Amino acid sequence: MYYNSYKSNTEKGDVMQQSAVTVKGQVTIPAAIRKKYGLHRGVKVAFREEDDKIILQPAQDRVEAAFGIITPSKGATLEEMDEAVKKRAGQ
Repeated sequence: MYYNSYKSNTEKGDVMQQSAVTVKGQVTIPAAIRKKYGLHRGVKVAFREEDDKIILQPAQDRVEAAFGIITPSKGATLEEMDEAVKKRAGQ
């Protein structure tokens, strides 16, 4: 695998780390960035385009993405849930 990492200055004066794309279309994410965002082997990432930029971010699982979409219309106490389970089991 070919890897070429070097630092260049951005328009804001920040340092940007760069990596070359391999023959297989792969790039290496610098270790400091992987550590900061918890990117380890097997973690899925998502890509999106924004203006002339490619944004890479940790991908959400389907469960995480759906969390909060459905909200209960009425809350229930633990006792009410236990009673509902008992009624359903008796049927």
